[in-house]
Amino acid sequence: MKAMQQGRRFLKKLKFNPTNTKIKGLVFHLNVPESPYVKDRKHKEPETDILDPEEHPSLSDFEEKCPPGGENSVIFYTTSLRGICKTFEDCSNVRFLLNSFKITIQERDVSMDMGYREELWEILGGRVIPPKVFVKGRCIGGADEIIGLHERGELKKLLEEVPSNGGIVNNVCNSCANLRFLICTSCNGSRKVYEEKDDDHHHHKEDNEFCIKKCNDCNENGLVKCPFCC
Repeated sequence: MKAMQQGRRFLKKLKFNPTNTKIKGLVFHLNVPESPYVKDRKHKEPETDILDPEEHPSLSDFEEKCPPGGENSVIFYTTSLRGICKTFEDCSNVRFLLNSFKITIQERDVSMDMGYREELWEILGGRVIPPKVFVKGRCIGGADEIIGLHERGELKKLLEEVPSNGGIVNNVCNSCANLRFLICTSCNGSRKVYEEKDDDHHHHKEDNEFCIKKCNDCNENGLVKCPFCC
């Protein structure tokens, strides 16, 4: 009886914690089940997200589709129309991502010039919608492909040889404010010009000596490409 009382006082003095299995040489066999999560961590192999440099894709892995003037640059087909929200948001996301690399980019807005739209359709052989990105004559895809390449750390590798923009982010053109187009000065955006009639049968000027003709200097929207940033 005395020995049991001494044992209780001894344990009380040590502030015994039932989860401890060994206290100063005393071993207690406690039947505590092991957590399955602990067991999984013991046998799970360490994971790594580090990619082998040789596994990174090169531009030669992508289909050769070169837009006019895109042999040594990045051509980005986009749209500024907000009618289709997803398309507009995809273009904005890709633009933000490309600008973060501080490289020179040629934007071609298919909503501002029908010629760009027809150019894109001809290159890819069908009616496709932006965004579409071409790097040094290689088509690397649309929004899903570009974002996927960036998340895997592969986009930076593809853009290594693209000329830098001098480290200037969001550089704004003083002439067009990065719209890439200006209002035609020949017709003031009306797409119509007045020309004098060339009629050999009339030698005297009349009231109807001028006629209205289509302006040949601008596109279907009465716009011309900005000469300073395009």
